[in-house]
Amino acid sequence: MNGRTYGILLVSIATVMWSSAGLFVRLLGLDTWTTLGWRSLFGGLTLLVISLYQNRRPAPAGEKHAIGLYLFAGFIAGLSMFGYIGALKFTSVANVLAIYATTPFICAGIAFLWMRERAERRVLIASGIALIGVLVVVGFAARPDDLAGNGLALLMTVSFAYLLIFARRHPTLKLAPVNAVGSGLCLLLSLPLMSHQIPPPSELAILAVFGSTTSGLAYLLFMTGSRHIQAAEAGLIGLLDIVLGPLWVYLAFGENPGMPTIIGGALILFSVVWYMWGRLRAARALSRQRLKNAA
Repeated sequence: MNGRTYGILLVSIATVMWSSAGLFVRLLGLDTWTTLGWRSLFGGLTLLVISLYQNRRPAPAGEKHAIGLYLFAGFIAGLSMFGYIGALKFTSVANVLAIYATTPFICAGIAFLWMRERAERRVLIASGIALIGVLVVVGFAARPDDLAGNGLALLMTVSFAYLLIFARRHPTLKLAPVNAVGSGLCLLLSLPLMSHQIPPPSELAILAVFGSTTSGLAYLLFMTGSRHIQAAEAGLIGLLDIVLGPLWVYLAFGENPGMPTIIGGALILFSVVWYMWGRLRAARALSRQRLKNAA
C-alpha cells in the first residue's frame, strides 16, 4: 500500500468514526456540555495511553520537539473541538455545516500560503460541488445575526484546517499527545458548564466508546492520514461526515433526514466519488506506464 492510499484510508476511517456522533448523542440523555466534557475526558485518556505506548522508547534526536510545540498544537486542537460544540450551542446546525463545508478551500489556502502547495484542479471542482450540496442540505438557512455561533464555527473550521497543515509541516511531531492536550483543554473549558454528577454506568460506557472513537482515535487517524495526501483532499473526504451522519441515525432510529438532506448528501457523495474515481484512474494509468517503461 503506497503512502497516498494509506492516507486516504486513514482519513476515510476517521470520517466514518466522526459520522457516528449522532448515534451516540441519541443514546445519551445528557446536556451538551456534560456530553462534551465526558467525551473529552475519555478521548484524552485514550490518547494518553497511546502516547505512553509510543514513548516507551526514546525518540531519535532528529524527531524530538520542544514541549512548547506540543502545547501550541494541542491548544489549536482544543479550540477546534470546543468551537464545534460551542457553535452548535449558539447557532443552527445549518450554519455550522455551511461554514464547515469551506474546510477544503481553507486548507488549500493555508497550504499555499505556508507551504506553497497548489491544490489540484479536480479537488477544487469537487469541493465546489460538495459546497453546493451542503447549501442544499441547510436550505440556505444561514442566519447572519447568529454572530457568536458563526464565529465559533469559523474558529473551529480554521483551527482544524491549520492543524492539518501544521501536522504536515512537522512530519515527525507525534500526534497522539497533541490531541491529548486538545482534549484536556476542551475538558477544562467544559467543566464550568457541565453537570458534576457522575452519569449512570450504562451512559458512562456509551461515553467511553463515544470519546475514545470520535474524540480520540478519529482525530489521530485523520491527522496522521492527512500527512500523506493534500490538505484540501483530506478536507474534501471529511465532508462525507455530513452524508454519513444522518444516514446512520436513519438506519438506527428511523429518523427521516428530509428531502434537502438526501439531495444535498447525494451531491456531496457524488463529488467525493467523482474525485476518487479520477484519482484511481490516474494511479492505474501511471502504474501501467511504469510497467511499460520497465519492460
